[in-house]
Order: sequence, then structure tokens, then C-alpha cells
Amino acid sequence: VCTQRSWKRPYGVGLLVAGLDESGAHLYYNCPSGNYFEYQAFAIGSRSQAAKTYLERRFNNFTASSREDLIKDALIATRESLQGEKLRSSVCTIAVVGVGEPFHILDQETVQQLIDTFEIVREEESAPADPEPAAEQGAAADQGGAENQGGAENQGGSPMDI
Repeated sequence: VCTQRSWKRPYGVGLLVAGLDESGAHLYYNCPSGNYFEYQAFAIGSRSQAAKTYLERRFNNFTASSREDLIKDALIATRESLQGEKLRSSVCTIAVVGVGEPFHILDQETVQQLIDTFEIVREEESAPADPEPAAEQGAAADQGGAENQGGAENQGGSPMDI
């Protein structure tokens, strides 16, 4: 009734609709006000701002990305919106649509395998970052006071882990 009467406020429901036609893939966001917008990547829901920020940073790489890279980016964006929670297949669903690939939803076991694979990659990427500063400090100490010659490079710290 609320959506059928002009004096009633419609329910606040947002909806993401993905599709594929002759011109390519499309993603539409129907917002609670009734308007709709087309996006290349988007996230909705509580705490979705972190996911949107991640997608905006990675957006330029999407056209050259493989199917697996796009799924990885979607999972990482979802992980960004989980405040302190661990990403598991029970809290997310992955649906795939593409040229030559009909719409289908990946089963939870496959999603968990993908999550586990990406979490292992994340741990491996962060592990080498720790030994490098120690090696640089050791090399600087061997040079006898050369640690101050690096300027701002030695003051920063490791880059943000994504």
C-alpha cells in the first residue's frame, strides 16, 4: 500500500541489478527514492562506504582484469566493510554474469575456497614487508651513519595493506 499511494512514503529499499546485453555489462542501483543510476562498480548496505572507496581506487584496473581478479576485488571490497569480522562464505554470496557465461551463483564451498586463497595471498604479501625494513636498517648501520641520508624514505613506514 505504501508504494501505491502518493501520500504514503515507500519502503526504503535499495536494489542492485546486473545484466548483460549487446553493448556490454551493466549495473544499476535503484535507490529508495525511486531513482536509478548506472555504475561500473557499486556497493550498498550498512558500512558500504569502505567497499565503495576500495572499488573507486581499483576502478581503472577493472577493464584489464580477469574473471578471478574481479571476484577477488569483490571479496576484498566486501571484507573492507566488515568491521573486525572475518570474511566467510556464510556472510556473502557471489553471482557471476558475463559474455559467454550465463548468470549463476557460486556455491558456498567454492566461495570459501576463493576466500581462503585470497587470505593466504594477503598473508604472504604482508610477510615480506616486515623483513625489508630490518634489512635496510642493518645495511645502514654497516655504512656507519648512512641511515640519515635516506631522508623521508626511512620515516614513512610500510604502505597500506589492501
